[in-house]
Amino acid sequence: MTKQPSGRSSLLLPVLLTVQFLVSLDMSVVNIALPDMGRGLGFAPESLTWVVNAYALAFGGLLMLGGRLADLLGRRRALVAGFAVFGVASLAGGLAQSAGQLVAARAVQGAGAAALAPAALALITVHHPAGPARARARALWGAWLALGGAVGIMAGGLLTDWAGWRSVMLVNVPVVLAALAAVRPGVPADRPGPGRPRLDVLGALLVTAGTAVLVLGLVRTETHAWGSAATLGTLAAAAVLLTAFCVVEHHGERGARQPLLRLGLLAHRPVLSANVFSLLMSAGQFAAFYFTSLYLQEVLGYGPTRAGAAFLPFCAGVVAGTVVATRTVGRVGERALLVAGGLLGAAGFAWFALAVEAGGTFAGSVLGPSLVASVGIGMCFVPLGTSATAGVAPEETGMASGLLNSARQTGGSIGLAVLVTVAGSAAGAGPAGLAQGYAAAFAVAAGLLVAAAAASGVLHGPAARPGPGAGERAAPVAGERVRAE
Repeated sequence: MTKQPSGRSSLLLPVLLTVQFLVSLDMSVVNIALPDMGRGLGFAPESLTWVVNAYALAFGGLLMLGGRLADLLGRRRALVAGFAVFGVASLAGGLAQSAGQLVAARAVQGAGAAALAPAALALITVHHPAGPARARARALWGAWLALGGAVGIMAGGLLTDWAGWRSVMLVNVPVVLAALAAVRPGVPADRPGPGRPRLDVLGALLVTAGTAVLVLGLVRTETHAWGSAATLGTLAAAAVLLTAFCVVEHHGERGARQPLLRLGLLAHRPVLSANVFSLLMSAGQFAAFYFTSLYLQEVLGYGPTRAGAAFLPFCAGVVAGTVVATRTVGRVGERALLVAGGLLGAAGFAWFALAVEAGGTFAGSVLGPSLVASVGIGMCFVPLGTSATAGVAPEETGMASGLLNSARQTGGSIGLAVLVTVAGSAAGAGPAGLAQGYAAAFAVAAGLLVAAAAASGVLHGPAARPGPGAGERAAPVAGERVRAE
């Protein structure tokens, strides 16, 4: 039997992959179940989208705080707390007796996910040595992240048809219990550093409020026009809060307080490139999932189970893309893979834009575009994870991971809000009109992936040491003080 590296057990990676799968799955698993949820709990038509938006709002708003808490209080503690919150919220959602209870449960799920996601990526970076081991772990991390979204749609259809909408919430509970049982023996505990951690409370409040208000302003564009006072006022408030956050963090770097985000990380070109790419790619990818599901059900007339099964080729393509990335990243580098993957994903979305039509078929309108887009997207996850934490000190990996996840979540929210407006503006009457609107949305998604590839080509440079205050702390992974409790 191969001996495990020091500080890492055979259960570590399965636990981390479970985190990524759950976080991504619960972004999409409710989509197909929404009509049944609405009928079961008496949602008003205009409020049903809050089942999705409540999760996105809490998740996106709390990611930076979750990443910094993982750094300061310990990554294993963050996992335990996140799993516990996520599991309890899933149970509460499955037992909800009113629309308000379900929306509240989804918001608490998002808070749990915000604690889980940054800790998981940070643990992959810290406990897998640079080289093939870390590349394989990040490949699996990326694949399970994407697969969670696709499988969520599949599982949502199957569970809704066979066991009712409550099962899409309750299915998380046994998974969470199994993961909690594996955390203690599988995840090494972080030894607290000297002194008492000083959390950047003001920064946490500003970034959480700013991101939450931004996501709120975007998701409300379905009911408030982009040029309305409500939308413009909300987005302006978000801009003020996030600008104040940047000012506070800039001054915090000069003092004794530990900032929530050390802005010097963004001066490190691979980190900046990864976050810009993630924001743009997610803006297109999230919306593509949404519109593919709508096209299958609203235009082609698929039922929930059949629509979910139609995402199987996407799952296969993501796996193929991550395999390609894992085998080639050492030879061609992160920038080349991000550019190639982004352009291939854009080609798939452009193909969707040309292929979706009222008289379309799965083979002619969905299969080919799904495979091309998914392979391209799968190629991006390994270089994204590598770039986002390249050269980052071990005690700041949670910070960097929270930033990447926040970019991903915010990008997805922005993209979905914008593309829903695009589709609505371009849509006409009947199935042909709907297909026309969806085609316009796919065309914009393709443009976003082209922009992501271009940004990576321009921004991503050779790895450099982080700015002052981090380079001298970037000790080798093996030197991190870890103990097993």
